[in-house]
Amino acid sequence: MSAKPIKMPTLLEAWLPVASLIAMLAGSVYLFGDSSSSGPNQIALLLAAGVGIIIGLKNGHSWHQLQDGIVHGISLAMGAILILLVVGSLIGTWILSGVVPTMIYYGLKILNPTFFYPLAALICAIAALATGSSWTTASTVGVALIGIATALNLNPGIAAGAIISGSYFGDKLSPLSDTTNLAPAMAGADLIDHIKHMLWTTVPSMIIALIAYTIIGLVWPASGGFRGLEATFTAIEQNFQIGWYLLIPPVLVITMLAKKIPALPALLIGALAGAIFALLFQSAAIAQFVGETGFAAQIKGVWMALASGYKASTGNPAMNDLLSRGGMESMLNTTWLIIMAMTFGGVMDKTGILERIAQSILGLVHSTGSLIASTLGTCIGMNIIAADQYISIVLPGRMYRAEFERRTLAPQNLSRTLEDAGTITSPMIPWNTCGAFMATTLGVATLTYAPFCFLAILNPVIAAIYGYTGFTIKKNEDASMTGDAEKA
Repeated sequence: MSAKPIKMPTLLEAWLPVASLIAMLAGSVYLFGDSSSSGPNQIALLLAAGVGIIIGLKNGHSWHQLQDGIVHGISLAMGAILILLVVGSLIGTWILSGVVPTMIYYGLKILNPTFFYPLAALICAIAALATGSSWTTASTVGVALIGIATALNLNPGIAAGAIISGSYFGDKLSPLSDTTNLAPAMAGADLIDHIKHMLWTTVPSMIIALIAYTIIGLVWPASGGFRGLEATFTAIEQNFQIGWYLLIPPVLVITMLAKKIPALPALLIGALAGAIFALLFQSAAIAQFVGETGFAAQIKGVWMALASGYKASTGNPAMNDLLSRGGMESMLNTTWLIIMAMTFGGVMDKTGILERIAQSILGLVHSTGSLIASTLGTCIGMNIIAADQYISIVLPGRMYRAEFERRTLAPQNLSRTLEDAGTITSPMIPWNTCGAFMATTLGVATLTYAPFCFLAILNPVIAAIYGYTGFTIKKNEDASMTGDAEKA
């Protein structure tokens, strides 16, 4: 019995699931506001996937084929999900052990609220450059910086935007970063050439972002500045043992990542180091947390921090809100969001809808500028539709590589463009793996910080301007001409 022939979706069919998703997500945000990512967005993604499934069945796909596509899509995000769960445990034990309170304590004594935003971006940029990981930077240094911003009465959305801008700047330019290695691999470019080429778009974007953060700090100062910090210092000192040695776990994690140890084991070791430091230095805090004394209660306390996070009872309501966080449990809602997003992305890929949309876009490409702009738009679209930064690099890389080669454009032009939009805009999408991670880790809603992710906003714009003007756009023929001259 012959199998039913599979048809490519029409352009109308291809855009129908996308339009359905956009309409339902808009309704979700309208009806539920900041809580839309706690269930409503997941339902919207699942229903939009259902629209894609109906189209796939109509065009000849079997249910088992579509199910395989869904499972494959979810499997692509399993590494991110595991890291997400371990980060939850790390935050829980780092608060209980006094690591995060110590970072907040020293940070409040050092950082000036007027220049907090640009300094936060620079600190995160350095950390991410050293580790090659925006996620690790946000979940370690970023968590402490959000705590400092809260204590200083600074705007959490701007603070999170600065943290994310710095984290992605360092990640983007680090040879240790997975996306920085993935983009040139998809484009056929050399890693070092790729990083050098990215400097032209990333550095100007970061400089403008730092200027903007500085201006905001000058014209929109903290409401209260250093006033009232005595109560914060007192609450930390009375509930945690504070000392420089409590900075060893974050230094350990950063060192491991700089030594190219994979993120998952490095973060797990960091979480366990936090548990050990809690047992060694915070026995009183554990006893207060558990409400029991004795060795068994100490073990129970760190176990609870790993599983469900730390619940502070410092006597200071602001500090309680700040330090009651973490645990694998806190990441389950984000995991749910990612699974639903990857379900939608898997259906869109398996049914050929993504390929059909790509074909329609390529039909509009008539110049180098429109090619760069189309690549940027496709990467951003993949972050929205497929909900994962890796897919937003891999699929556009496969789609546009031949067109870049046909136009004799050097491969680093494509690899840079993939990062200028694929990597950099991913944390601005609430249901994207990166957006969901950053919102959960930093405790700030994606739509709250997104307007202040200046690096992510500026980078694609500058890349598009370069594409249309030809500035820094490198031709393949440059290399061949050089080679011919050397032979002569």
